Amino acid sequence: MNQNFNRRIGNYSVVEWLIIGVFLYFFLVLERMMLGRLVILIISVVVHEVAHGVAALWCGDFTAKYQGRLTLNPIRHVDPVGSILLPMILVVSGSPFLFGWAKPVPVNTQQLNHPINDMLKVAIAGPLSNITLAILCSSLIKLSQALMPDFSQQVPWVIDLFKYGIIINIVLAVFNMVPIPPMDGSRVLYRFLPYGGRAFLDRIEPYGFFIIIILAFFGIFSIILQLFSLPLIQLLL
Repeated sequence: MNQNFNRRIGNYSVVEWLIIGVFLYFFLVLERMMLGRLVILIISVVVHEVAHGVAALWCGDFTAKYQGRLTLNPIRHVDPVGSILLPMILVVSGSPFLFGWAKPVPVNTQQLNHPINDMLKVAIAGPLSNITLAILCSSLIKLSQALMPDFSQQVPWVIDLFKYGIIINIVLAVFNMVPIPPMDGSRVLYRFLPYGGRAFLDRIEPYGFFIIIILAFFGIFSIILQLFSLPLIQLLL
């Protein structure tokens, strides 16, 4: 069965063609704003993962490059849950806000030039890429308002998409900096902890996903996002 799914038809495997089919379905059935938000979400999570891979490459790890992950082609980064299932559920449920993630880029710490210090650089590259995209969206809004004052009235949906680009990228940056393994924030924290603290993070990493679900259920992430995301979003809007 796995061999059938991994069989290549042209440039892509059977699974990747199925993913392309899902995206085409979204393209055909979604209204303009929702489709635009989906495109911005995909760009944001893909850039996030590519940033990790590029940082790892600069630090000596060629794993992501050899696995074809240093590309902006979204098919190479699709996560079945974060890139397809969750956005689809949000679309079907009529949610005005789309959220998701891409397949994590593989990093071999043993190939990094200075594993602990370089892992900090690799981890922080993702959130920094999202902050950069948010600043870019904000700059485009302000530039259009300065050069074309009537632009926001003529095509308000474009401005709304740029605003969504600011919001989703700030949310992604803050969310990923939560210091729970395997989130990027835990890799940053790892650099500054003593041996005992690092050992603790290593022990809880297998349970990190469940910890995140529990914290989300009790609204902890909502508090974190309100404390750190809202001021940045308001600054850029």
